[in-house]
Amino acid sequence: MVSTPAPVRIETDPEHGGRWTSLRAAGREWLWHRPEPRRPGVRPGDSFADAGGLEECVPTVRGVPDHGDAWARPWQRASDGTESVDCPDFRLSRRIRADADRTVADYRLTAEPGYRFLWAAHALLDLAPGARIEIADGAPVRRYPDGGGRWTPCVWPSGLDRIGPDDGTAVGAIADTRQVSVHDGTAVLRLAVEAEDQPVSVALWRNLGGFPEHDPYRSVGVEPMLGRVFGLAAAGEGDAAVVPAGGEARWRLTVTARTTTAVQN
Repeated sequence: MVSTPAPVRIETDPEHGGRWTSLRAAGREWLWHRPEPRRPGVRPGDSFADAGGLEECVPTVRGVPDHGDAWARPWQRASDGTESVDCPDFRLSRRIRADADRTVADYRLTAEPGYRFLWAAHALLDLAPGARIEIADGAPVRRYPDGGGRWTPCVWPSGLDRIGPDDGTAVGAIADTRQVSVHDGTAVLRLAVEAEDQPVSVALWRNLGGFPEHDPYRSVGVEPMLGRVFGLAAAGEGDAAVVPAGGEARWRLTVTARTTTAVQN
């Protein structure tokens, strides 16, 4: 197989929660979308309006506020491309830029020292049956049943790596790793998160028509995180990010892509 790097192009919507509306790479659009009439008019405290794309979930994913406090607020874009949002307890800023054969998003969260939070790049991907999630074999995993707060331990892959057809199931998992690759046909997307002195992980939400109960649909989330749980209220020691003494936490999300082709003999 021959692997060829591919440029990554990202579009965001600061007015509507800073949502990533497009992630194009390796000849395709990676982000999944669905019609959600509530999304344009959401306000802080509203229940999550799942329109797809990539939402910035902070300071929690599950719990209160639902999917965090940043996705339902307008962001501001500065002349240098930095986008930021002010929430009651913190300010979150990010700057996304292309750098050679990769795109990086640099984040900064400003709050009182000791402030605990979770962050997830809640990316819902448009993946066909047969797509594969690649994480280092043996990585520790916390596996969550749909809607459940209690997790059970396992190790990757434990049957979580293959994206099949709709089978009426929904499961969440958080892997103790800083990077993940998504393989769909000949296209490969790689996401990696790095943060000094903070817990990093990758969450998986594999909903194959099992959620919600009364009107289920298919959605697959592959979500680099700071923290190791879905809900901040359930975070134990070392499970959440913490703002250091200087009042500022920083981290980076790197996005790369490539295409693969078979070598002809």
